[in-house]
Amino acid sequence: MNRQTPAPFRPQISLYQDWLREKRGLSFETYDDLWRWSTGDLKVFWQSIWDYFELQSPTPHTQVSNDAAMPDTQWFTGAQFNYAHQVFRHVDAAHAAGQSAIISHNEKSLGTAPARHMSWPELRRQVASLALHLQAQGVQPGDRVAAYLPNTPETIVAFLATVSIGGVWSICAPDMGTHAVLDRFQQIEPKVLIACDGVTYGGRDIDRTAVVAELCAALPSVRHLVLVDNLGLATSATENIAGQASYADSVARDDAQTTAFEPLWLPFDHPLWIVYSSGTTGLPKPIVHGHGGTVLVGMALKCLHNDVGCSYEANSLGERYFWYSSTGWVMWNAQVSGLLSGATCCIFDGNPAGAVVDAAGQKLSADWTTLWRFAADVGVTFFGAGAAFFANCQKAGIDLGTCGDLSHVRALGTTGSPLSADAQNWGTAQFAQLAQRTHSTAQQDIWWCNISGGTDFCGAFIGGNRELPQVPGEMQCRLLGCAVEAWNEQGLPVTEEVGELVCSQAIPSMPLYFWGDEGKKRYLSSYFDMYPGVWRHGDWLKVGANGGCIIYGRSDATINRYGLRMGTSELYSAVEALPEVLDSMVVDLEYLGRESYMPLFVVLREGSTLDAAMHAKLVDAIKTALSPRFVPNEIFQVAEIPRTLSGKKQELPIKKLLLGQPIEKVVNRDAMANPGCLDWYVALAARRQQAQHHV
Repeated sequence: MNRQTPAPFRPQISLYQDWLREKRGLSFETYDDLWRWSTGDLKVFWQSIWDYFELQSPTPHTQVSNDAAMPDTQWFTGAQFNYAHQVFRHVDAAHAAGQSAIISHNEKSLGTAPARHMSWPELRRQVASLALHLQAQGVQPGDRVAAYLPNTPETIVAFLATVSIGGVWSICAPDMGTHAVLDRFQQIEPKVLIACDGVTYGGRDIDRTAVVAELCAALPSVRHLVLVDNLGLATSATENIAGQASYADSVARDDAQTTAFEPLWLPFDHPLWIVYSSGTTGLPKPIVHGHGGTVLVGMALKCLHNDVGCSYEANSLGERYFWYSSTGWVMWNAQVSGLLSGATCCIFDGNPAGAVVDAAGQKLSADWTTLWRFAADVGVTFFGAGAAFFANCQKAGIDLGTCGDLSHVRALGTTGSPLSADAQNWGTAQFAQLAQRTHSTAQQDIWWCNISGGTDFCGAFIGGNRELPQVPGEMQCRLLGCAVEAWNEQGLPVTEEVGELVCSQAIPSMPLYFWGDEGKKRYLSSYFDMYPGVWRHGDWLKVGANGGCIIYGRSDATINRYGLRMGTSELYSAVEALPEVLDSMVVDLEYLGRESYMPLFVVLREGSTLDAAMHAKLVDAIKTALSPRFVPNEIFQVAEIPRTLSGKKQELPIKKLLLGQPIEKVVNRDAMANPGCLDWYVALAARRQQAQHHV
């Protein structure tokens, strides 16, 4: 399983092609040939992934797939699996090589204390201890365990403990307000809540004990609370909650039972976790992914396309994989998946721009060297973050040469939004300068692994290939096994044109179902309403003649702020709960590498005005109910929100209008209930276009 990379260095995707040639008699001249085979013979391809990574099951599978159309495709029928089992396969070998399982820092420790190292045996012991504790509390396979935790080693332990015994994991980040968390957790009725007392972000300690108490009170299904002492803020808000235990006590067990503990073998499609991706209406979608499909796709993505998991003779640290994320973004799940191939997970908890206030509460300027200094401190080899992070580093004019020893970094990963060519060129130039100082050939032309995927299927459709040429602002290829195309308005595939991103064939990590979705009605309407049997992802895509891809932004009305997606309905619930607000609409104009610009339009009750006090009230409502990440760039008071004859808000037409498309091409006035209100929005679009032209 641990594939050693011979000298000279060979990318993992090249080693996989060697294996195909030697073991399967399959040879491909180009990557396009390989991709077309992988999408044209899905069963043989996914069986090859199973075999290449030597995945294990105590029982054989009777078929690779059942040939049913999406969303009813079933994979590896009869196989048994467990995500945690795949992780623990690496304990002995990685520990013998002196590699850590997890290395972590936070805002307080970076620069003031050594990084925390958790060994592979210690990870396994703590997972076993907490798993046994959860079993003692009555957690059975299929029971949900909810978490309200930051990006710390404790969270990874809690996740692995939950899924090792067949529990279904679901997490929300502690920067999310009570209402947003309850909108998610109330749908899934968790039996156990694992929560922290508080977090540090931007230089502030934020007490979350009152929120934890509110969650317990509003979730009657929760029978047990495990409280993580993150800041030492134990207060009366939580001390009287019945049925609780400290996290420290829950992971302290070290006896024959923890030594003998093994993850349960579960059906291949047993629920692994529930993640949330919001649409424009209704509650957040509780998306269920399975153990086996998630691991299978994760291994192909991480190893073959992200090239994570390689061994380097010149680098005794092993693979140290870092992708900055909060626990509220699917990239946290992607970060943890580094453990599947035996890589060390490097995690940072806090603001990527450092502390924004000092000890006295005085405002400080952003420090965009923070994550780079972290990477230097812990020897990161793969450095990933949202595209907006790299754009901010460029704008801040930081010099990576001042951030410490970054000589181990051999790859940069981006996702969350389109990465501009300017930002990519900036990073390439920075590493070229570092290479001149350190004489590093690997960094002279640093490899960018730009990917695009989604929470919806916990994977990527488009990404990197270390053997292909790099074009700044582009992603290198469509991923193996992903039958992705850009379709025009007639539903025909196009190249060198922008179209709807679709996937015409199933992949194993697509959702099993939405929790509580009778008859898969919401599942079908979310992805298959436009093209029955074909997954419509909601992105604008252009596939180039060279196979390179560009994502231009969302083709639907979902908000995408700094890589985190939120349904407009959630923001409306927060804003329209204010008595002064009669109606509202929000659009996100993120498009082709531009920084996200999100205006909010509000109709106020007669006698109310959008003055400074009302503006602050709106902002506070969004911060409290959702997260500070979703505060709009501007707020406008309008007379009416444009609506269809059936009463639906016209979010997507207004988004297209503000992106520069003519009004006659984006909306049918005859299908509107109030077409007269459009003139105001047309005038706003004209002012924006004029301002951008002058810039």
